[in-house]
Amino acid sequence: MKYINRKIIGGLLLAGVLGASCDTYLEEENNSSLSIETVESDPQIFNQLVASVYERARETSTYYTSDLYYALEDLGTDIVTRATAINGTSDVNDYVNFNSLNWAVGVFWTNQYKVISAANVVADLENGEVAIPDLSAAELAKGVAEAKFFRAWSYFKLVVNYGGVPLVLNQVTTSDTDYSRASEEEVYAQIITDLQTSLAGVDENPADYGRVSKDAVRHLLSKVLLTRGYKSFGSDADFTEAIGLAETVMTNHPLEGSFADLVAIGNQRNQEVVFSYLFGGNSVSRGWGNSRHMMYQFRFYDYPGLIRTVQGLRNMPTPFFYGLFSDEDQRAEATFTREIYAHEDYEAEVNGSTVTVAAGELAILLPKETWTQEEIDAVPYAVINPGTYFTNNGTTPVHFPIFTKFEDPGVPFTQPDQSSQGERDMVMMRGGEAYLIAAEAYLELGNAGQAATLLNSLRSRAGITEEVTAGDVDIDFILDERARELIGEVNRWADLKRTGKLLERVREHNPHVALNNALQEYHLLRPIPQAEIDNTGGSITQNPNYK
Repeated sequence: MKYINRKIIGGLLLAGVLGASCDTYLEEENNSSLSIETVESDPQIFNQLVASVYERARETSTYYTSDLYYALEDLGTDIVTRATAINGTSDVNDYVNFNSLNWAVGVFWTNQYKVISAANVVADLENGEVAIPDLSAAELAKGVAEAKFFRAWSYFKLVVNYGGVPLVLNQVTTSDTDYSRASEEEVYAQIITDLQTSLAGVDENPADYGRVSKDAVRHLLSKVLLTRGYKSFGSDADFTEAIGLAETVMTNHPLEGSFADLVAIGNQRNQEVVFSYLFGGNSVSRGWGNSRHMMYQFRFYDYPGLIRTVQGLRNMPTPFFYGLFSDEDQRAEATFTREIYAHEDYEAEVNGSTVTVAAGELAILLPKETWTQEEIDAVPYAVINPGTYFTNNGTTPVHFPIFTKFEDPGVPFTQPDQSSQGERDMVMMRGGEAYLIAAEAYLELGNAGQAATLLNSLRSRAGITEEVTAGDVDIDFILDERARELIGEVNRWADLKRTGKLLERVREHNPHVALNNALQEYHLLRPIPQAEIDNTGGSITQNPNYK
């Protein structure tokens, strides 16, 4: 008897992964071990197996451990650094002593293979050896296609970070340590094969919000092809196909009227969204919860008149990021705030006199331009000038405009080692990025004019009246646009690596990296976790220059 050694929690997804109407899709069950024979006797088990892939993918996108949130996605880049003074060292952000024993690289690796493992169980049912009563061939194909989408996504994350990795494409039922790394080219080929299967098998417009659609597959495939196009084994055909896929997504998921409308919590399921992980208010189905509302927050609650509403995740945007926005770019105001208002009354000193500041009045201002000391002394609220974000002012060691893009009002304050409890959808793919994918591919094909046209659409939505021309567009301009449009939504490290700009831009714009000067060419790949090398007796080999 074959056993699926995996904790299947169908009830976790009732409201969290497949939306409010999915109670007809899953029943609440909690089985620590399910056999293939069980699947044969109960078609609902197949649905739970598919749902378990969603659940694993969702949970590994929002929770790692308390000190690893998004560590391999935005830390150590040009637009995000560690939220500490500019001294000391850090392995992930500063690339100092970054090695195979680093906890983040091990957790990230394991998380992706957890998703792959769950997907392989579903994919193995495709061979027809197991007869599942009352399950149509179309439903089986759709479930397998959804599972392969997530398998492809996890392998894409792995190959971008580590290079070639072991390709495990079937359920593992025996103890085996003989694994070796496939080449990058082979991994990309498998990702594309899986996504082509997914594109053929998933619904164009799924009945349940939150399930994988053809546009979600198109979006991911366009990004995979864009990335492969830069490789020695890629070609211009990759860029061309990426454009076609992205433009289909753009047509089907047009831009929201304004960036503020796009990110408004009351408008989460808008026309621009292609795919989201869902969480919701049910504590059972929510799992760990969406943790994005905790991104890019400092300890503002240490100031008078403010209370603890949200904890930060120990990362912060760089000063370079805040300087990317022109005065008319509406994305700035919709993304972060320079004004923090009092939650309760408090007393303050103004030119030697005590005044009362009422709840709802300004408590902290982080102006875009520097204030004089005389101007600061004349107001009752704290003023934190640009250029002082890393200076301990006696209240907080670092401070910066905090993010409102992902705010989730009403969610209780929690520490990073506690369930984040965030309820809003986590948007993973949207039409705005499709514009940027297509623009980058057009640029790589030598058509900067069409790239400019697409960029102007995004910039116009942001309220920018000045149009860019073909002569304005290079890869740095596109990366700046990606920063303004997508910070916190996509993997910035992967964007910089793909475009060949990681070393240059991080050294120039990340102050902690500049301090330590440790970032080298070999850091374009992460180290393979030492535990994986040890567990396979060395059949999985290490990336160059890592110990």
